[in-house]
Amino acid sequence: LHPFMPFVTEELWSKLGERADYPLITASWPAPRANVDAAAKAAVDWQIELISKTRAAKNDLGIGPGTALTACNASPTSTFLEITSNNAASIGRLAKITEFKYEVPTSGAFMQISVGNDTMQIPLEGIIDIAAEKARLAKALEMSTKEAKSLEGRLGNPSFVEKAKPEAVEKARADHAHHAAEAGRLAAALERLG
Repeated sequence: LHPFMPFVTEELWSKLGERADYPLITASWPAPRANVDAAAKAAVDWQIELISKTRAAKNDLGIGPGTALTACNASPTSTFLEITSNNAASIGRLAKITEFKYEVPTSGAFMQISVGNDTMQIPLEGIIDIAAEKARLAKALEMSTKEAKSLEGRLGNPSFVEKAKPEAVEKARADHAHHAAEAGRLAAALERLG
């Protein structure tokens, strides 16, 4: 940003309108006059949650972002039916869910995603090697859990906390928080696989 930019902007503001004694720097933000449609907001929030959870699950399971998925929901709510039918194109483009079926998945291997009062099962047969993915997640979960417990023990030791440099203690706390969160994420990914 150029140092003269605020002054130029202020000058333009004062010369391009009826703003006597009303400098830009003290101007208030415009107040929106539109009312919020609560139903539309809830529908958009629902769709955002579906897309976010689907993308996160695909990432956790090593599924490529461009891989098309089918979502099964044996007992969809009216919200589910309305939003997925009205927004199929955007859901397909952003979450790569290209088909919705209203049945129990026929394959035994699936990941589960819950949004609102709806739970979807997304079949994974032919998309990933389920056994290998479960083994990979279990191994990573074991390592993160072990590291979190080790750091917890170190932080629970009064002599470490008192004698170590403050930076080392803070780093141990940050590492513990990271490994604990990672263990939670991996456990959720394993649970999604069923």
